[in-house]
Amino acid sequence: MKEIILHEAGSVDNLKYIDAPIPEIKEDEVLVKVASLSVNPVDCKSRANEGSLSWLFGSERPVTLGWDLSGVIEKMGSKVVDFKIGDAVFGMANFPGNGKTYAEFVAVPSSHLTLKPKSISHQEAAAATLAALTAWQILKPNIKEGDKVLIHGASGGVGHYATQIAKYLGANVIGTSSSKNRGFVLQNGADQHIDYTTEDFHKLFDVDFAFDTVAGNSFDQLIKNTRSGGKIVTIPSSAIPQEYLDKAKNKDIDLSFILVKSSGEDMAIIADLLEKGILKSHVSKEFSFDEMPKAHLQLETGRTVGKVVVNL
Repeated sequence: MKEIILHEAGSVDNLKYIDAPIPEIKEDEVLVKVASLSVNPVDCKSRANEGSLSWLFGSERPVTLGWDLSGVIEKMGSKVVDFKIGDAVFGMANFPGNGKTYAEFVAVPSSHLTLKPKSISHQEAAAATLAALTAWQILKPNIKEGDKVLIHGASGGVGHYATQIAKYLGANVIGTSSSKNRGFVLQNGADQHIDYTTEDFHKLFDVDFAFDTVAGNSFDQLIKNTRSGGKIVTIPSSAIPQEYLDKAKNKDIDLSFILVKSSGEDMAIIADLLEKGILKSHVSKEFSFDEMPKAHLQLETGRTVGKVVVNL
């Protein structure tokens, strides 16, 4: 099978295509023939930065990146009872850890997958894995009906799912993006749009919960925009500068980093929301497996609306 490996962090030229044996599966795993996978910022960070690569993979080299996939089960372990050969499935494999989805075939714990609804494509399913799971796992425990919620970066991969999920959970949603993506953010259910490049973002919104999906330094403004007793969750980096932790604490705001985890149970909820049309994937760019470097470069522009998907 074709597989992409990485010997060391660096440019997209470090992504190397090889012929590799089809992986053996453990008793609790299934072998999935991949139809589509999606690329996330963590893929690019791991590829480009040795610290990020070591955080996820330790000293193992070479590694195979990738965690999101949608495809068809080709083989099952002896203890797998929830699926059958030929089932179309999707999910996020072994995150945080070694998912190895940059390959034509992937061995995945069956507990990390769910059935793909027939009404959605493999591309839409692959998109709604890490990004949709992140939004669900962060928003579901932290917001309630009637809360005012700020989604910073509402037009991005996680952000466009977060907007839809927050609205589904009954929140009043304020979404930030550049002005050109205003229509997209409002289309996803936001009650209000803020252009974070203008003065509007510097107004005080007094939100109950702020979800930071944007790499950069917006903590000052997010803290100003969150009420005393509220919460801010950030996902781009676990390294929150101490000065902002102190500022949040002084205002009685819980500021924290949360990392998504693989979960077939949560994926089943995502699948149900997709099937009912409550949640919709926006795939803005598609690439072939041979174009993986282009997919990384597209994501690194920081201007992708929705998701980038790679098809096999």
